[in-house]
Amino acid sequence: MLLGKVVGTVVSTKKEPELEGLRMLLVRELDAAWQATGKVIVAVDAVNAGDGEIVLFAAGSSARQTLATKDRPVDHVIMAIVDTVTANGAVVYDKQRDA
Repeated sequence: MLLGKVVGTVVSTKKEPELEGLRMLLVRELDAAWQATGKVIVAVDAVNAGDGEIVLFAAGSSARQTLATKDRPVDHVIMAIVDTVTANGAVVYDKQRDA
């Protein structure tokens, strides 16, 4: 799993039928220091994430393991919205505090 921040939405009116009904979001990958890596990917949203939220996403064949993406042609899926992260006993991210 990878950490990222939702930075936008992708709209596609013409697409493969297997992608119908799937919401696609732009996600900027974050590193361990909570800095953007510069890499931006398109991910299918399986959890109704919103703009600016910190999310967990999966890549590759793991992206096709959710109910929303099972057997569909996707490379990335958002599978969790992050509420808090602690490291070494300290809270490094809190959705309520950092919003």
